[in-house]
Amino acid sequence: MGAGPAKIGILGQNAEFDLVLASTSTVRARLLAAAGVPFRVRPSGFDEGPMKRELRARAQPAGAAAAALAQAKAMAVAEPTALVLGADQILSLDGAWFDKPADRAEAKAGLLRLAGRTHELESALVVMRQGEVLWRHAETARLTMRAFDAALIEAYLDAAGADALTSVGAYQVEGVGVQLFDKIEGDFFAILGLPLVPLLGFLRGWRR
Repeated sequence: MGAGPAKIGILGQNAEFDLVLASTSTVRARLLAAAGVPFRVRPSGFDEGPMKRELRARAQPAGAAAAALAQAKAMAVAEPTALVLGADQILSLDGAWFDKPADRAEAKAGLLRLAGRTHELESALVVMRQGEVLWRHAETARLTMRAFDAALIEAYLDAAGADALTSVGAYQVEGVGVQLFDKIEGDFFAILGLPLVPLLGFLRGWRR
């Protein structure tokens, strides 16, 4: 997926950089690759569970928590000169945060809670270099699900298969999951977990 440093003249300023994606997300990697951004993948290995529980206990807003987790993931990757990109996304409904479902039963229960309701996706990005935050960005998307019953959820889960367990809301709007929604407000890339256009703007202007 590219090995830096590399030039990305297509963005307009021939900025030279070595970008490391501190994430295991195949969606984020696919978005960067499709946009022609050269990068390397180096998962942080950061266990977000304890920090997320602490942030919940401190009643931190979901957006602030996503930003803190994104920074922690970037900090966990030790790279001497590279730009390290950390990312996080939190789904919240009436202040309650959702986690990825462990199995089909949890996915069904979560979808029943979301049905007919509007929830928020808080997406955050942080770019760090040598322990210093160079850039950060956060976006909120609001998604309203259709009112549906357990039978429709079962049919959806049959169609989505294992993909339903890979996201906190048990859906992917780029796939069959989009049929669950009445209304989607927000940037499409942010909903996928990588606000791409602002990130490209930062990379175009980057100077060592």
